[in-house]
Amino acid sequence: MSTKLNILVPVKRVIDFALKPRINKAGTGIEKTGVKFSINPFCDIAVEEAVRIKEAHKSLVNKIHVVSIGPTKAQDVLRQSLAKGADSSTHIDSGEQEVEPLNVAKILKQVAEKNESNLIILGKQSIDDDSNNTGQMLAGLLNWPQATNAAKVEIKDDEVYVTREIDGGEETVKSKLPLIITTDLRLNEPRFASLPNMMKAKKKPLEKLKLKDFDVDLSARLEVLKVEEPAAREAGIKVGSVDELVAKLKDLKAI
Repeated sequence: MSTKLNILVPVKRVIDFALKPRINKAGTGIEKTGVKFSINPFCDIAVEEAVRIKEAHKSLVNKIHVVSIGPTKAQDVLRQSLAKGADSSTHIDSGEQEVEPLNVAKILKQVAEKNESNLIILGKQSIDDDSNNTGQMLAGLLNWPQATNAAKVEIKDDEVYVTREIDGGEETVKSKLPLIITTDLRLNEPRFASLPNMMKAKKKPLEKLKLKDFDVDLSARLEVLKVEEPAAREAGIKVGSVDELVAKLKDLKAI
């Protein structure tokens, strides 16, 4: 590939995946006070893939730039990404304001244009809202081709090959740059950020911006009416024989 890669990786700070979220007393969302936050797992995979591309094609990658929209503490996930191998970063401070996926895509479009990005790698979804549409909308806004749910990424000659899992097998698509790739869980296993690299990351560029620095109408288009726990599953029953199992299934009209 003769074109130099300017890779943009959006990352999001979310409640740690190992925790079970609790609904707040008002029933309007998830309780965030006193809860551990970390980088969204799909975003972590996106960072890892960008770094692996850089390691495999050192002369090809010009830079890896990570960006996060969120409160001040979102800088933590940026520093973590820088420690893993990203070159520079941008934090867009949104305070406590929730930014909907379409508006996230509009902001990322301006960030991509400013950084002259030609390859954007981002998680297919965040584990807090599970929207799974920011990458697709960003591709539409930029009018770029997209390869979603990537399980494998290869760069050959002047094309990028992306393999993804489908019902009954795998599908491989190819595209020239510019391109947007969204990552699936099976793409890679993210590395840990070592303490020495975390210290080095503090010296890497971290640009600080505000939502008002972007020409985007941030008016909410969605309204959360109520958030509630899923219904508890009923206890199962044990049967003493195959005949009894068949009889129960017939009673339930399952067969």
